[in-house]
Amino acid sequence: MRRIVFALAAAVAVTAASAPVASAYEPPYPYENCLAGAKQLGESPSHAKWHCDGLVRKGWFLPPVG
Repeated sequence: MRRIVFALAAAVAVTAASAPVASAYEPPYPYENCLAGAKQLGESPSHAKWHCDGLVRKGWFLPPVG
């Protein structure tokens, strides 16, 4: 009986630990989406580029194309 309880607890712990990791990863968004969002927030073009370049370094957005 103790083995079944331990095995069940281990299975629940492994499932709970791996679920957030798998769902938390999303691929980076296109660079143009960052610029469009910055424009909606009222940032100047130079500040938007600086801001988006920082987010590219963090891996949230893909580098600009071309």
